[in-house]
Amino acid sequence: MPGTDRVEIRTLKVGRFCVVEDEAYKILSISKSKPGKHGSAKARLELVNIFSDKKISHVGTVTDSISVPMIEKGTAMVTHIDGVEVHAMNMRDHSMMILPLEAEMNIEAGKEIMWMEALGRYKIIRDH
Repeated sequence: MPGTDRVEIRTLKVGRFCVVEDEAYKILSISKSKPGKHGSAKARLELVNIFSDKKISHVGTVTDSISVPMIEKGTAMVTHIDGVEVHAMNMRDHSMMILPLEAEMNIEAGKEIMWMEALGRYKIIRDH
């Protein structure tokens, strides 16, 4: 999958990100069991979707590989708001971006915002 890297589950940490079923998730907790008589050690991940806030759990052996998304973050200047879309200018390369409007944030034209991108989807993570 483009925009991802593969790592073993044992290397993951709480607060980092992983990909399950082509969706990006933030890791809320990790619990590991010891190897048993007939199997290897297992890891249970409690995850929350970074775009929809849906919670899931994922179980696998600690040696299983899992995808980790390449996350890009940056700042942008809001030019205007059009319905549920925020039009902004990326401060790094001055390109125009269209981001989904986050209901709980105080976003106004002329203000600066922080955004993140994972797996081709964008989200506003902070208003200034």
